[in-house]
Amino acid sequence: MIDKTRAIVLHQLKYSDSGIIAQLYTRRFGRQSFIIKGMRNKKAGKHNILFQPMVILDLVMYYKESRAVQVMKEFTVSYPAADIHTNIKKSCMAIFLCEVLTSVLREESPNEALFDFIEKAIIYFDGCRESFVNFHIAFLAGLSSFLGFEPGLKAKKNDLYFDMQNGIYVSRPPLHVNYANEEISEILAAFFISSYDRINNIILTGALRNEVLDVIMKYYSLHLPGLKKINSLEVLKDVFR
Repeated sequence: MIDKTRAIVLHQLKYSDSGIIAQLYTRRFGRQSFIIKGMRNKKAGKHNILFQPMVILDLVMYYKESRAVQVMKEFTVSYPAADIHTNIKKSCMAIFLCEVLTSVLREESPNEALFDFIEKAIIYFDGCRESFVNFHIAFLAGLSSFLGFEPGLKAKKNDLYFDMQNGIYVSRPPLHVNYANEEISEILAAFFISSYDRINNIILTGALRNEVLDVIMKYYSLHLPGLKKINSLEVLKDVFR
């Protein structure tokens, strides 16, 4: 059955001497794998850039629900990113976020609202000409709501601690060890209620930003026990240190 859909590139692996297997998150069919032959040969190699993390494509595909790896008939760029793959800092952030998405987007069932959230975030990120150093934290904060563990908002001034295990703010340190200190809890509270346009108001040093990132990644690991180690995390932290 021939179908059309939009897709976001998450990851690619080498396949045979000249092909790749691309992991894509599609709007109609959820996460899918595709074999693309000849992508690394001299003739077609120029198209390999179109299968870098966060590229948004329009696909025509031969979809078969029972097939583990789908067949792509043709593809075109849906949104021509201007900055993500030429700005080294943005590229590092894109690789990190797509590695997270590759790990957490396991279901093949579609989620159009989630796809739209990711797509709009990519377009904002690419077009952002001001500081984007907080973008990855804001993205992870927003993504948590689609994954089912968005924390409760900080309702009271004396709710000083973010209880990661239960996803709530509390006035006293919980009895377990999975909570953030007062400073990090306050910063995370700001991220959970801020739009992308307002995250530049959260002023952080590189070291403090990385500490916040460590906490939110721990929060993810607590609520997604199967979350794989994110190999690009340390590289990203070095870039934005």
